[in-house]
Amino acid sequence: METVDYQSWVGRSETSLDVAAPGPVARLAALLDHENPPWRQGELPPLAHWLYFLPGARQSLIDEDGHPKRGGLLPPVALPRRMWAGGRVEFLAPIALGAAMTRRSTVRGVAPKTGKSGDMVFVTVGHEIFCDDRLAIVEEQDIVYRERGAAAATAEGRAAAAAFDAQRSVTADAVMLFRYSALTFNGHRIHYDRDYARDVEFYQGLVVHGPLIATLLMDHHLRRHPGRRIARFGFRAQRPLFDGAPFDLFSRMDGSRTELWAAAPDAPVAMSAYAEADELSNSELG
Repeated sequence: METVDYQSWVGRSETSLDVAAPGPVARLAALLDHENPPWRQGELPPLAHWLYFLPGARQSLIDEDGHPKRGGLLPPVALPRRMWAGGRVEFLAPIALGAAMTRRSTVRGVAPKTGKSGDMVFVTVGHEIFCDDRLAIVEEQDIVYRERGAAAATAEGRAAAAAFDAQRSVTADAVMLFRYSALTFNGHRIHYDRDYARDVEFYQGLVVHGPLIATLLMDHHLRRHPGRRIARFGFRAQRPLFDGAPFDLFSRMDGSRTELWAAAPDAPVAMSAYAEADELSNSELG
């Protein structure tokens, strides 16, 4: 592994401004195939904050993989593969549509590791989103950098056949992936450039975005519990899913906590997640 002192990046921060415009939320509803979304009216649904504070790098500053070139807030890790490996979100207060938002982002940790799949670097970034000077969302994102062609799975995971309360099948085709890339201004070529995904990063197809799988799991939960106010959500990506191949969304409720996972048929779990309801302020829509 390259010898780089990454610790100088820990503590670096930046602040961004945005407005919770209703357009992205309406387009998310269209992407999820909702005529009447199971969300509370007039506010951002859970995880919709990912549609804001989008990257705005100039075209000349875009790297080969479609991401902005290394540097800036994140350390310049030389390993070519990079993906969002997981995260944890706390929803502390609702954000009204049309409200002004401020996000403060800070690098909280950088950890080089060597495993069965080769060299890796994990970067943890914290985000705090404020609305009307009130802290509304606290989030940690885990970003992993890997060698090109390294095994994509981070763990074997549990079997998808575990007991569940609800199951729903999804097929994320190339159009769905393109629309989500457009919705989040994500230029990563593994999601829309099949030749690049196959010949450069050695995937078997177009890769379904980790945040899209997490959003589908949240949507799977809310379809059964419309209007539920979520207090906490976390997810961990364990292996990729690919376009055109159906996969299943599962949920199992235990009190205020719901376990969620996604997996292709007869395959290990691709993503595990959980959602915890805010029991003090929760009232579901009828």
